Amino acid sequence: MSVMRLNHAVLFVRDVAASVAFYREALGFSPITDRVDWDGAAFLRAPGSTNDHDLGLFQVGEQAGPSAAGRSTVGLYHLAWEVDTLAELGRLAGVLSARGALVGASDHGTTKSLYGRDPDGLEFEICWIVPAALLTPADLAAAREVRPLQLDRELGRFGADTRGGVGVSVPAPA
Repeated sequence: MSVMRLNHAVLFVRDVAASVAFYREALGFSPITDRVDWDGAAFLRAPGSTNDHDLGLFQVGEQAGPSAAGRSTVGLYHLAWEVDTLAELGRLAGVLSARGALVGASDHGTTKSLYGRDPDGLEFEICWIVPAALLTPADLAAAREVRPLQLDRELGRFGADTRGGVGVSVPAPA
């Protein structure tokens, strides 16, 4: 059997409390216990998740330099979290923008994505995936491109509350 899905991510951060606050306030993650800092570590769960934890944060201290991944070293580019609706994607665009954390918004044909940076400058993606039944040949062809996201246009096309990923990352109803 092959790998099925990503269970959790672990990040090294300068200040675990600042990172916990960011992921709680911006993306709705919650600590898995009332105690956020376990000797410089915290474990958070995404909204609606049943995982033990979706995000682990380990503090390395303020002296840590910025990640050079992709600039002068190899390393992870970003993590991508999926949202259920375009309404939620739009809400998060506002939250990230208000925090100065929104760094991009792209239309990849089959996915509609926001890009943000956490307090340590680590990049992440928030995406809505076009349901399989609604994909067109043009969407599939556009998956090879990166275009600016026109969220209002996508809301008009798919609706605010259409569940994303059905038949792609979410099983289609039987």
